[in-house]
Amino acid sequence: MFAKLFLELTEYAFFRRLVWKPIYEMLARVLPLSEWQFMNYGYMPFPDEPPLALEESDELQRYPLQLYHYLASRTAVAGKEMLEVGSGRGGGAHYIARYLKPLQMTGMDLASNAVKFASGTFRQPNLRYVQGNAEALPFEDASFDVVINVESCHAYGSVPKFLSEVRRVLRPGGVLVLTDMRGEPGLNLLRQQLLDSGMQVVEETDITLNVVQAIEHEEPIKKERIRRLVPRWLVPAFEEFAGVKNSAIHRDLSKRDLIYCRWKLQKAR
Repeated sequence: MFAKLFLELTEYAFFRRLVWKPIYEMLARVLPLSEWQFMNYGYMPFPDEPPLALEESDELQRYPLQLYHYLASRTAVAGKEMLEVGSGRGGGAHYIARYLKPLQMTGMDLASNAVKFASGTFRQPNLRYVQGNAEALPFEDASFDVVINVESCHAYGSVPKFLSEVRRVLRPGGVLVLTDMRGEPGLNLLRQQLLDSGMQVVEETDITLNVVQAIEHEEPIKKERIRRLVPRWLVPAFEEFAGVKNSAIHRDLSKRDLIYCRWKLQKAR
């Protein structure tokens, strides 16, 4: 229930603005670890989704990579200009730039330390990272074909402002793909915000079980990496934050006190 209560508190804009940015700034500063490239809980594909072929060097990150792959694959990405809002440590934008071949991949995050880490860790000709606010995107109108947002919008002061900004920077016919989790009241509110965004909701898929299965399958890898790389005094708190098996987030998702969904929205042509 702790994870559910924490996310319910994020329904209050003052709480989101007070808490999240300092947390992510601190994590990027204290833990500049190249092996820790993602901050999502991972994804186990549906049986009808094709298996994901990865280079051997990427296998350690399979489950969080799969969340990016199967979300981005909801639309055509190759040859497009693409933006990730809330790019965190940068691994997702880097994966998309390498594997899915957009013309240009831009990762944007509010935390300057995260942007610094990503820029110094990942380099691709079609990839860049910038600092910016999801509620006031630092880009011109109609700059992107695709926007992706992974497990991030619960941290924004105003989801409607974020959605309005996404609609502004998308080209006609452009697509937003996003994932996030909420308790039932928060999920209903988010659904209404998406419907009110001025973009068409094309798809909504409940992927709670997929995320729970990913947490459970990744358990030995995640725990070994945490205990090897994270200072001992920080391990218990970091295991909760990272969502290991039997953490609050795992329990709440397993009991469906939290529901995790993915969406695809499209701007009118």
